[in-house]
Amino acid sequence: VANEGGKHWTVNEVRALIRIWSDKNIQQQLEGTVRNKRIFEQVAARLQKFGIDRDWKQCRTKYKNLKHEYKSVKSAQDSGSTSKSMKFFNELDAILGHCTMEQASKSDHDESERPPEWTEAKSEKDSIG
Repeated sequence: VANEGGKHWTVNEVRALIRIWSDKNIQQQLEGTVRNKRIFEQVAARLQKFGIDRDWKQCRTKYKNLKHEYKSVKSAQDSGSTSKSMKFFNELDAILGHCTMEQASKSDHDESERPPEWTEAKSEKDSIG
């Protein structure tokens, strides 16, 4: 069925999109920018390798729709409602669950916010080599 975004996404296409989106590198790029055409061009190119023909605009639209749907299901759950659900909630929760709803917290990448045992373990490893 053709609509504004072209043909509907199949389950496999959405899975492939989520797999690419779960790449830490892609996530960091998406977190840091609003002008993200180049990132979605990369995503579209990677989908091509799976034999999926989508342009960057379709990828961005699907990404935005999934993210929006995830957030509405998540906030319904947070308010105690279990009536809302979506197909790829667990996969998206793995990607988006670490973010606060308002904005992605930058402290995730800040050394000082980490538990002390992480930094100690890291420095021990560094001194072994």
